[in-house]
Amino acid sequence: MKTTLSARGFTLIETLVAVTLLTLAIGAPMALTSKSLAAAYRARDQITAFHLAQEAIETVRHVRDHNILMIAVGEDVDLLDGILTEDDDSQVFTVDTTESIENAIDLNGCPSGECPPLQINSDDELYGYGTGWRDTRFTRTVSAETIREEDGVPQEVKITAAVSWQTGSFEVQTVEISENLYRWVSDNTQEDD
Repeated sequence: MKTTLSARGFTLIETLVAVTLLTLAIGAPMALTSKSLAAAYRARDQITAFHLAQEAIETVRHVRDHNILMIAVGEDVDLLDGILTEDDDSQVFTVDTTESIENAIDLNGCPSGECPPLQINSDDELYGYGTGWRDTRFTRTVSAETIREEDGVPQEVKITAAVSWQTGSFEVQTVEISENLYRWVSDNTQEDD
């Protein structure tokens, strides 16, 4: 009779221990995978934000260099035209790299200092502000601030590009880079000697 009782199967305690071990064996890797995916998405967004900020700095530099070429061919242009207005020593604006060089910087694009979120086209290839494009999680704010003046003419301007976003339940993240642009050629703002 004893042999038949021991061969009847698992007891309730054995079953609970087996279920607990199985839950731990499956649950821990699932939690690790979930955290790894969240970290990967966060890293992806951080890299995208850095590239968007760098793209804005490069576009502003391109506008300045375009003005240098205009001066070289004899046009009467201010070197920082399109980057700073005459009235402001500090300016917040949007940069749209999908536009032509003349329209890439919108000095009025951030009313009251709040810039709109970047948008992306239907092919998920281009970031900008297109008609019919959808909003992204990224907001890019570009500012130009006069650092040094001579006779009321800006000689050095600090360009700062900040891209902020939120991934999942993480707090709002921001990537900010800056570069100084210099007035290194003569233009229509300087007296000829």
